[in-house]
Amino acid sequence: MKQGWLIIFLLVISGHTMAQNYSSNSKKAIKRFEEARACFQARDNACTEEKLLKAIKADPEFIEAYQLLAQFCFDQGQVDEASGYFAKSLEIDPEGNPDGYRLLAGLTIMTGDYVRTLELIETFLSFPPEQVRMREEGEVIWRKCHFALEAMKNPVPFQPENLGDAVNSKYSEYWPSLSVDEQMLMFTVMMPLNQQGEEKSLSLQEDFYYSIRTGNQWDKRINAGAPLNTPDNEGAHTMSADGRTLYFTACNRRDGKGMCDIYQSIWEDGRWSRPGNIGTPVNSRYSEKHPTVSADGRRLYFTSNRPGGSGSYDIWVSEKTGDGWSAPVNLGDSVNTSGLEQSPFIHPDQQSLYFSSTGWPGMGQGDLFLSRMKPGFTWSEPENLGYPINTHNDEIGLTVNATGDRAYFASDRQSGKDTDLYTFELPTEIRPVPVSYMKGRVYDSRNMKGLKAVMQLIDLETEETIMEMESHAGEGDYLISLPTNRDYALNVSSEGYLFYSDHFTFSGLHDRMDPFLRDIPLNQVIVGSIVVLNNLFFESDSHQLLPASKVELNKVYDFLQYNSSIDVEISGHTDNTGSAEHNQILSDRRAQAVVDFLVEKGIAPEKLKHTGYGDRLPVAENTTEEGKALNRRTELKITQIHSNSSE
Repeated sequence: MKQGWLIIFLLVISGHTMAQNYSSNSKKAIKRFEEARACFQARDNACTEEKLLKAIKADPEFIEAYQLLAQFCFDQGQVDEASGYFAKSLEIDPEGNPDGYRLLAGLTIMTGDYVRTLELIETFLSFPPEQVRMREEGEVIWRKCHFALEAMKNPVPFQPENLGDAVNSKYSEYWPSLSVDEQMLMFTVMMPLNQQGEEKSLSLQEDFYYSIRTGNQWDKRINAGAPLNTPDNEGAHTMSADGRTLYFTACNRRDGKGMCDIYQSIWEDGRWSRPGNIGTPVNSRYSEKHPTVSADGRRLYFTSNRPGGSGSYDIWVSEKTGDGWSAPVNLGDSVNTSGLEQSPFIHPDQQSLYFSSTGWPGMGQGDLFLSRMKPGFTWSEPENLGYPINTHNDEIGLTVNATGDRAYFASDRQSGKDTDLYTFELPTEIRPVPVSYMKGRVYDSRNMKGLKAVMQLIDLETEETIMEMESHAGEGDYLISLPTNRDYALNVSSEGYLFYSDHFTFSGLHDRMDPFLRDIPLNQVIVGSIVVLNNLFFESDSHQLLPASKVELNKVYDFLQYNSSIDVEISGHTDNTGSAEHNQILSDRRAQAVVDFLVEKGIAPEKLKHTGYGDRLPVAENTTEEGKALNRRTELKITQIHSNSSE
């Protein structure tokens, strides 16, 4: 991937020129050149370089020798040397190879020499269209030069910090991913290992490591171990919000559907489970890689070169369907281009997508971009993250923490080091919506046993389900993201239990980043069980229900429809503000308003009873605002369960 798109064009030109009459008349030079071509095709590097230098020594004006030497140097990662040799071929014959200026511009832009690149590409564009090929590619380079020169005049704040020796080593670390609470960092390490696990310089092995945060420091990294790590390579990955599910890339495995597939592993009993191929329709006979999963686990984004895309690799998305995934959908030309899109990262806000692209205006090779989801699951035009976050190098693999203020990435920018993991403060303009989170445990209120429960986060204004996830069976623990730009209702339900409701008010409170730590007891559906309807809202000192109550009212309706054999009492309660008589009337009317809604929606009146208790049954002291707020409540109580229901 890091070689970029230029190698293809260099090979085409090299093959094209070699098929023509040589520019040299020296038999000795031509002989050495043809020997070099044979060595090049045999991948004998020492022989290739030796023969080409001898060909040039025999004829210093041998254009094809300089071109092949440029290709050879490029293949070895020696871009500066490749530029020099290719420039020499143009100096010998400035008019004979118009396309050469585009190719040389493609090399010089890789070194960050935008001024020279612009001169070269403008020379290329000055030739008549019929004399050049791939003119549109030249126009792309021209636009990138102008973008880069302007970006360098207006740099964004950027001070990367190395994550230190507990995480990084003398080997290469890359592909970082974080749990939403930022307590676990997972990453890939390229280690020199042989099959016996001993260090050996000639054998490279990709394995997963992780580090746990203690305070403000990352603990010493730990090898994720078998069965997650295998003799094969474990690559680009993503973690679920709670850090319990890992999706990653693996290539050329026996159970693979194509060259590269996406695999899944679950954290259970203190270790990662044996990875499994997530199967079709996500994986195909093509390559699927670089997964990133939404905070609710319902959307899986990834890159693929499957048919139906815009370029070599595009970003696709698949929806969770029970135990599987839906047929992937291409994100379209608002995100994808004819170039290379890869390394997507969907932030826990579920609407900010960071990714790498060679197709959008950038600094040269792959740049990092941000696109934001719009209504109707469409995407905004990508925004370049700016210089010096992006450079003439190939930027890839960015992760942003839940609060949206820090990014993590891999880089080899520190002299004398392999690739290390870094973090930096993300400029305000390219931050996602900040995300808080709520975590705890769902359990049976009678025996404390952990419960598997469905947790829904619903926008109180639009009634849209923003997230849906499950607590873990057996343990009952959960972690759910809370984007801080809306007001939410939370509903928690488990079969055989009364549901639990809560709400979070974030409008205008974008700085509320501290997590909500909350254990949730659920009451079994038995006579006498009570649930507080925390998402019912009334006008002040009135029984008029506010529109935001509709989410909760619909939840109560669904519960009564599903549990058709039960009768309930809806009760209203107030704090001690005002007279006892006033509070009694207000609480009774509020309970009646709820019953009226349910009856109008279709619940049989005989299954519902309403009662107002005024301020007679407080659940907290009325001496504080917090206590009064708890006392102002509406409750649902099971009064009877009919054993011979007609339904």
